[in-house]
Amino acid sequence: MNRERFEQITGVYPSLRLTIAGDFCLDRYFDIDPALQEISIETGLVVHNVTGTRCQPGGAGTILNNLAALGVGELRPIGLCGDDGEGWELRRALAARPGVVLDGFLTAANRHTFTYSKPLLHRLGMPPEELSRLDLKNWSPTPTALRTALGAALIQAAEVSSGMILLDQVDVAETGVVTPELLDVVRSLQRPLSPPWVADSRRGLSGWPPVMFKMNARELGALAGAPVESIEEIGRACAHMAATNRQPAFVTLAERGMVGALPDGSVHHVASHPIRGPIDIVGAGDSVTANLTAALAAGATVLEAMELAMAAASIVIHQLGTTGTASVAQLRERLFP
Repeated sequence: MNRERFEQITGVYPSLRLTIAGDFCLDRYFDIDPALQEISIETGLVVHNVTGTRCQPGGAGTILNNLAALGVGELRPIGLCGDDGEGWELRRALAARPGVVLDGFLTAANRHTFTYSKPLLHRLGMPPEELSRLDLKNWSPTPTALRTALGAALIQAAEVSSGMILLDQVDVAETGVVTPELLDVVRSLQRPLSPPWVADSRRGLSGWPPVMFKMNARELGALAGAPVESIEEIGRACAHMAATNRQPAFVTLAERGMVGALPDGSVHHVASHPIRGPIDIVGAGDSVTANLTAALAAGATVLEAMELAMAAASIVIHQLGTTGTASVAQLRERLFP
């Protein structure tokens, strides 16, 4: 990709209207100064004194953060939070992002807000150290009324969207936003010539509608029925997946880069960028999803979208103590130093 093509693609971003449907959570950071550590008189346990807190959208919200950083004009989250303090913080954090329309983001009195609480030790001259995380999740099935409301919100958003991202972040099936009912709605809406619909699920994409699959090598192997290890094996399996779905498919490979395939059997491999110091891989996959979708919606080829996604991942992993994002200006600097 040359500089002119980069400007053409990213110049479309402000006119895009993208929908992100899936499991939004609250990333709540607790900044800890270890010099203030105490021992509890009552329990004899270590007390970590928090000197600051930060709240930002996580899960599907990390994808939204990345799209907002790219300057995408309108962002429609389809998801839910609880009627609790964490939900208030999550809604506030989402509303603070430019271009966000919260019409399809529901508040449910009978659900917890999915929350990742992340204690971080900050030592002078050292990268932040994350202590054991505290998670707040829902362990019961999503109520029927909520499933219906989320499907209706997705239908409404799809009517005006330039592209769609589906993210399944929960550990237990049917406890989040992406339920069988929501996937049935996707099946009813998705067409071969539709704007890009990109799907990612931590539990794998088996049984999903034929949209653009984005996965890692382990998830690809599970779909293929056998482990895939070499770039060549991954490329063949990815091409088979693209042909089956009649949609491009993408596989992230950490330090080995990324493979993408088209339904016609063509395969691309884009290498990762060099490491430039300490890294934190949290959020790298979500930055790939966001950049792939924005670029494809803006008219990029599969290879161009992959190049942008790998540049974004390189930027994000070098942001420590947070789940990072990459702006168009940062991408420009990384690709055309």
